[in-house]
Formats: sequence, structure tokens, C-alpha cells
Amino acid sequence: MEGYITGVFLAIIAGSINNIGLVLQKKVVNEVSEEAKFFRSLVKKPLWITGLLMELIIGSVFFMIAQIYIGPALIPGLMAFGLIFLAIGSVKIVGETLKKVEIIGIIIMIFAIFLLGLSELSIDIESIDILAFDLVINMTIFTIALFLGSFICEILQRKIEKLKGILLAISSGFQFSLTNFWIAPLMAVISHIFGGTATLGEIFLFIACTVILIGGSIFGIMKIQQSFQVANASRMIPIQQVPIQITPVIVYFFVFTLTPPTIFPIIYVGIGVSLILLSSFLLAKRQEKLEAIK
Repeated sequence: MEGYITGVFLAIIAGSINNIGLVLQKKVVNEVSEEAKFFRSLVKKPLWITGLLMELIIGSVFFMIAQIYIGPALIPGLMAFGLIFLAIGSVKIVGETLKKVEIIGIIIMIFAIFLLGLSELSIDIESIDILAFDLVINMTIFTIALFLGSFICEILQRKIEKLKGILLAISSGFQFSLTNFWIAPLMAVISHIFGGTATLGEIFLFIACTVILIGGSIFGIMKIQQSFQVANASRMIPIQQVPIQITPVIVYFFVFTLTPPTIFPIIYVGIGVSLILLSSFLLAKRQEKLEAIK
């Protein structure tokens, strides 16, 4: 139980650090004059560098350690807690006050994270044989399904102009769902890889994890940015979150084929994920204003 609580807090901290880092970067970006050389000005700002390190490195470290304690099922939902800091931070930058609907969104998010914490749907990665035949088959099917979903969205967005932004956002969500999942197998074998005790199967899995994580991250960022070009960011951001928040439940029940001791964890997760998506819609306007700062 102590390890589970540790993992929950690490995931919440990871999401918070990521979003605080984003706020710090945007604050500096907002202060750079149009006449200045943009990137050269940014790299001279300690606050911008701090924000970048928080988002890309420090937050990622907490994220990966959380995977060891609770696995990939709850982390995407718990990290959504960071949207609260994004909303509050954007208030300081944009110079406005939080609206009632955004305060409601923050309260809903806190309650949703509380429910996820109660669920205890953790996956003990260290105790699982990550190279077990059945698990490898399930991971392969899951990966192919998400790639296929992303590919179908890519094809459809070229044919259905009215749904272009939505399909691109969903495609991005599928890619980030993959990266969120494949951190877990990476953490399961990384100590053997760098310790020089890895088997051939673990080496192959490490390579697969690395390729998927890099490719999925790049493609996911590209697709959500493309969706912003054709649709309102405040709508696309929460739509992107739909597959990100739903797929961890699939990971728990169908990839790792785990079963909770009672029905209550399922109820907690179902309500929690639904509330996170609702809160994301309510807070997305703030994120859109922050993203608008270039």
C-alpha cells in the first residue's frame, strides 16, 4: 500500500511539474519583444531554461519512477491534475481571473483524482514477466490497434474536411496513449540493459520501446499542432485526452489481463475518467490561451 501511495503522488507531481514548466516557458515567451531574436533571447533566460527542464526532464523522471510503483493504468489520469496549475498559471500570464466554470473544473478534477487514487488499479511491473508469450501478444495487438486507429484517423481527416481537426486530435491521442504505455515495458528492462545482464528478448524489447516512444511523441505533437491549425484548440485539447484517458483501462483489463478484487475500483475509475474528461473541457479555454503565446 505504501508503494501504491508513493506511485500516486509521483504521478501527480509529474503532471504538476510538466505543466508548471510549460507555464514558466510561456511566461518568458510572452515577455520577449517582437524585435528581439526569438530563440536566442529565450536560451538566455534562466526561467525559460528552468521551465524546459521541468517539462522535458524533471517531470519525465517522476513519470518513469511512478511507472515502477503503479504501472501505466492510472498515471495518465493522475497526471491530468497538472491542468489545475496550467489554468492558474495562465491567469497570471494572460492577466485575467478564473471564471466560475473554471473553478468548477478545478474542483471536479480534484475529486476525479481522489477517485482514481481510491481505485488502486495499479500494475506491479517488476513482478510481471514482461516477455511472457501471452503478454507480448497482447502488447503487440494493443500497439497495432492504436497505430491502426491513428492511421484510419489520418486517412479520414483528408477526406472529411468538417471533421479534420477532431480526427487529427484523436490521432494525436492514440500516439500519446502508445508512449504512455510503452514507458512501462521500458522501465521493466532498462536496469538489465544498462547492467549488462539483458537477454536477447530484453534487448529487442528495449529497441522497440525506444522506437515507439520517440516516433509516437514526434507524431503525436505534429498531429495536435495540425489540429490547432484547422480547429479551436479549446475543443481539440480535451478531444485528444479521450483516448489518452480511456486506453489505460484497456491496458489493465485486456493487455495485462488483471482483475480487481471487487467492482468498486472499476466504478471509481469509470467515474474518475469521465470527470477528468469533463474537467478538461472546462479548463481547455485556459490552455488554449496559453498555447496561443508563441
